[in-house]
Amino acid sequence: MITDAFACFPIGKDLSLEQGACLYVNPITAIALVERAQKVGAKALVQTAAASALGKMVVGIATRKSIKVINIVRKSEQEEALKAVGAEYILNSEASNFERQLRILSKELNATVCLDAVAGELTSRVLSAMPYGSRAIIYGGLSEKEIPLHAGMMIFQDKKLEGFWLSTWAPQQTPYRIWKLSRQLKSLAKKELKTDISARFPLERAVEAIDYYSTNMTKGKVLIQTLFTEGN
Repeated sequence: MITDAFACFPIGKDLSLEQGACLYVNPITAIALVERAQKVGAKALVQTAAASALGKMVVGIATRKSIKVINIVRKSEQEEALKAVGAEYILNSEASNFERQLRILSKELNATVCLDAVAGELTSRVLSAMPYGSRAIIYGGLSEKEIPLHAGMMIFQDKKLEGFWLSTWAPQQTPYRIWKLSRQLKSLAKKELKTDISARFPLERAVEAIDYYSTNMTKGKVLIQTLFTEGN
C-alpha cells in the first residue's frame, strides 16, 4: 500500500500493533475536537455518545487540560463504563428531567460547546438547554436523523452549529502540526487514548465481525485479523 508520509505516525516498540491499529481516527478526532472547543473559548464541554471509545478519549484529554465534561448517555450501564475512566458528570438522556438537569449543570460549569456524534432531535434538546452563545460541533450522525432547530435559538440566543470531519481537517494541518500531533499520540496512547478491544475475528469472518460490532459498539472495538499478526 502506498500512502502520503504525512498520513503516517510512528507508534514505537512499546505500543502493541492492536493499539496502533486504533490510534488514528478516534484519537486524532478527540484531540482535534477538544482543541477546537478550547479555541472558541470553552471552559467546559458537553458530549453525546459519551460512552463510545472516542467519548472516553475526550474525557481523558479534557481531564488533562482541566476541562470539565458533561457526559450524555442513554443507558444506565453506560454510566459505569464512564465512571471507570474518571468521568465526573453523567446525564441520561432518557431521564424525565434530563433537559432541566442539563440546563442547571451547563450553566453552573459554563459548558458552551457540545461535541455531538448523534445528531437528530438530541442535538436540538442539548443545544436548547445550554447557555447563551453555545455551539454544537457535529462529528457524527448515529441517529441518522435531521437536526430540528428553532430559528429563535440562532437569532436570539446566538447559538451555532458547525461540522467536523477528520478527512477535511487533516490536509489543512502544517507538517509541524502533524509532528506535534504524533508526539501527543505517543504520550497519550497508553492511557487517555487507549482503545478497548472487545473481540477479534479472522478475515474470513469479516461480515460476522461487522454484525457483532453493530450491536456491541460501546463494549469496544472489533479487530479483523489477517495472516500478519504480532510477532511474525
